[in-house]
Amino acid sequence: MFPGAAADRSAADYAVVGAPLDASTTFQPGTRFGPRRVRHFAESFEDYDHHTDQHFTDLAVADHGNVRPTDDAAEYIEFLRGTVAEYRDQGTVPLLVGGEHTVSVAAVRALDPDVFVCLDAHLDLRDSFAGNPLSHATATRHALEVADHAVILGARAGCETEWDRAAQADVTAVPPEEVPSWDPTLSGDVYLSVDVDAADPGYAPGTGTKEPFGLDPPTMHDVVRSVAPQSVGFDVVEVNDRDDGQAAVLGAKLLRAFVYAHADG
Repeated sequence: MFPGAAADRSAADYAVVGAPLDASTTFQPGTRFGPRRVRHFAESFEDYDHHTDQHFTDLAVADHGNVRPTDDAAEYIEFLRGTVAEYRDQGTVPLLVGGEHTVSVAAVRALDPDVFVCLDAHLDLRDSFAGNPLSHATATRHALEVADHAVILGARAGCETEWDRAAQADVTAVPPEEVPSWDPTLSGDVYLSVDVDAADPGYAPGTGTKEPFGLDPPTMHDVVRSVAPQSVGFDVVEVNDRDDGQAAVLGAKLLRAFVYAHADG
């Protein structure tokens, strides 16, 4: 269980949903261990948040446990979409913990946001990767099948076709050096996704596809807190087991920051 997430599922305002999909991860696999590690490394956190004067244990957070993957990623994404939709229907804000970035597709399809905001080193705008149209490298493209606009914060890697796609009007790609001055004013409902590789790998080496020259944790924290109040859902993805917990503890802290800011918004 995510520490402090002790509310009953039927009465929860927020629900942590583990989504340990590790089907298309490239270079360094291990995202199947992400939910376990995020939960584990959150154990040392204080219950109290001085930014919002709230206690995490007072905010009606439940832990759904993990939605176990099947051999068929498309089938899994559809099942996960149904799980998220059930929480949506009861008025509970879902908090996905991946797993590879593909799991965001399930939540976006369930929640139907107007804007998809992601912290990510990669554009993830490919039609397919290695012949797979449901690769983690296609997450933002799939999100744009639902959302009207995508904002990619910390983007610094992509193929030529992706950068061409990112230049279109429905995508805003913000390089790392411009994220601290980014204006978080957005129209409509937002889905917020944190791919932990948005962080410079010096801060979060436990991820599959590292990209240098990334964001620092305080910048990511500021983004999460500013976007949370108008968000209908959240995820943290691409945490693996290839470090001493740096990526997992960052992901866990950002998840909690989202809940505090959303509840206070």
